[in-house]
Amino acid sequence: MQDTNMSGNKLSTESLGSYFLKHDNSRNIVLFSDLPKLCLDEPCVLGVDEAGRGPVLGPMVYGICYCPLSKAENLKALGCADSKILTEEKRELIFEKLCKETEYIGWAIEAISPNIICNSMFRRQKHSLNQVAQDSTVGLLTKAKSSGINISEVYVDTVGIPEKYQAKLSEIFPEFKITVAKKADAIYPIVSAASICAKVSRDTALKGWIFQEGLEATSDDFGSGYPNDPVTKAFLIKNIDPVFGYPQLVRFSWSTAGKILQEHSALVEWEDEEEEESGASKNTTITSFFNKVGSNKRQKTKHAFFTARNLAVSDLL
Repeated sequence: MQDTNMSGNKLSTESLGSYFLKHDNSRNIVLFSDLPKLCLDEPCVLGVDEAGRGPVLGPMVYGICYCPLSKAENLKALGCADSKILTEEKRELIFEKLCKETEYIGWAIEAISPNIICNSMFRRQKHSLNQVAQDSTVGLLTKAKSSGINISEVYVDTVGIPEKYQAKLSEIFPEFKITVAKKADAIYPIVSAASICAKVSRDTALKGWIFQEGLEATSDDFGSGYPNDPVTKAFLIKNIDPVFGYPQLVRFSWSTAGKILQEHSALVEWEDEEEEESGASKNTTITSFFNKVGSNKRQKTKHAFFTARNLAVSDLL
């Protein structure tokens, strides 16, 4: 799990905002609630779900929630249901209740940066959104396990084919009884609780988003973030740089963003590099990557803007 920033101090809806405000939006962030002592002693059930898989804007957030099996029925009384059918106010209210039940409920989230999502999907060995999602789930489960939580049962909202995903997770965590299902957030209260943690965290991240590019905009200016939202589309068109593209809030690997890029950005034609005809070998040798002994050539450090976007200097335009 990359770019992890662990925090374990009394998290709530109010304090979530301060964590995201202090955080570099180009990197992932992982937040863990306090660990209930009861979860160290009694067998626990743990749920996994996500928020923000489809939007063209903002992070994708994975959440886990756990509690002792003996207390699992309490989640229904707290109102845990699929976060997608709840209002924002209702989600935040239930999230506050989850945070207050520190004696037997714990949770954690990973907010995956739009920048990292896109760079993963565009790198030479492509890493699909499903793979990014599965990596987050495995990472959160691994951290929960290493923290000492007595995990017995795990319920996961599926990514891809449930049977294949369940087999994969069961191979990695043979000590857990794992169930992967479609619409698990509507079936299992513990997954619903994880869904609420993920959704509230994503909403909070968007409300407190700080544009490193200097753009002054609020969540009201970019709408829901979904590709079919006219407010979101208007934001994409208005805030595109013809050379450097979008701010880091935007998932530029999405087809909606790509289409707008083609229509509103500067056209660049890339020439194929011609193979060298001369020389005994056309392959680059490993020694060519090292400076000669005694070379005093100073190494240049790229600005963070370019490293975050995997941009490199080109001699040809």
